[in-house]
Amino acid sequence: MKPLMSIGTLLAAAFLFLGAGDGMKASEVKIHLVVDGQVVTATLSDGAAARAFLALLPLDLTLRDYAGTEKVSDLPSRLPTEGAPAGFDPDVGDITYYAPWGNLAIFYRDFGYAKGLVRLGHIDSGVEKLARHRGDFAVRFERADGRAGKPGHDRPN
Repeated sequence: MKPLMSIGTLLAAAFLFLGAGDGMKASEVKIHLVVDGQVVTATLSDGAAARAFLALLPLDLTLRDYAGTEKVSDLPSRLPTEGAPAGFDPDVGDITYYAPWGNLAIFYRDFGYAKGLVRLGHIDSGVEKLARHRGDFAVRFERADGRAGKPGHDRPN
């Protein structure tokens, strides 16, 4: 009996689904973070975790402050970290995934190397719009080109 789809077909479908089939690498994908009605633009890195994060968009998260250095939020699912370095030394504006906890972390202050931290991308400008919040606040993450990452995951009206 033949399988319905070969591994190669599944990989090609996943590649197209994640946006790379249109000639665009994850490193070329711009995303928007909508905070208090203001748009902050970021660029995603290339890598398994960044591509998986892109597939979750659009995504509404509640960010909270952590250690006066980063804004963090739980994600709806864990991201793959295959091929990622063991850790990372983030800069201000870096969007990261902390694999041990499975959460998103956006750095608004300098921080040192952390094992298990994976870079997803970087805020192009406007990180201060996130840094100024003191309590929990809502942020919508979406592709700048308006495409949804998940089939059937429509944008709200």
